[in-house]
Amino acid sequence: MLKQQLTSLSTSAVVLAGAALICSSQAMALSPFKATYQFSYNGHNMGSATRTLQQNGNNWTYVFAAKAGIVASATETSHFSLVDSNVVSNNFSRNANYIGLSDSFRINFNPAGKTIATNRKGKANSFAWKSGALDELNAEVQIREDLKKTGLKNNYYITDAKGVAQRKFIKLGTENLVTPYGTFSTIKVKLDHGKDERNTIFWLAPKLDYLPVKVAHNDGRSSYGILLTGYQGVTK
Repeated sequence: MLKQQLTSLSTSAVVLAGAALICSSQAMALSPFKATYQFSYNGHNMGSATRTLQQNGNNWTYVFAAKAGIVASATETSHFSLVDSNVVSNNFSRNANYIGLSDSFRINFNPAGKTIATNRKGKANSFAWKSGALDELNAEVQIREDLKKTGLKNNYYITDAKGVAQRKFIKLGTENLVTPYGTFSTIKVKLDHGKDERNTIFWLAPKLDYLPVKVAHNDGRSSYGILLTGYQGVTK
């Protein structure tokens, strides 16, 4: 269960910025950053997590990593480029470990061949190409870019092992949030899972280019969350 919570953190985090319905009047260009978080499970601080965005020309690498002591760890990596503020997906990988057990997932986006290929623990699959298809990490980047330009799209298409699915978000309002790194004015957003017992809520800080400063998830049996502890990058 803890491994699933760790690996799903970035899936939730992918959409964190999605909820924000207020665009910045002074848009900032996409810039590299590093953010650190404390990770909690069922109300107990279990470890740490990081989100890092690196740039090499127009090639971007986005990495999410979480670790709960020696018990569990997960790392997700997305490679993409930007064309007129639109994310162009290249490939994605996830590796997770939990007390000796491992899990892996890969996505290869092939616009020329009009296919999206996935591999989950050695089981290969392929889907028809979907324009604008994103992965769990670079979807967050796309949402931020949209917020800084013309606003959110009606739907975002996120790829997982089962295919490409639409995601929607609901704005709950604004809230001043205290974190170990400081207090931020945030936009509070809920990811609609379509199940009453399951919810994910994000707190996005416009001052930090809509970085998620807090994420909280509850599935009825357990809960987990991350809270910002440090940040290196652009600010408004």
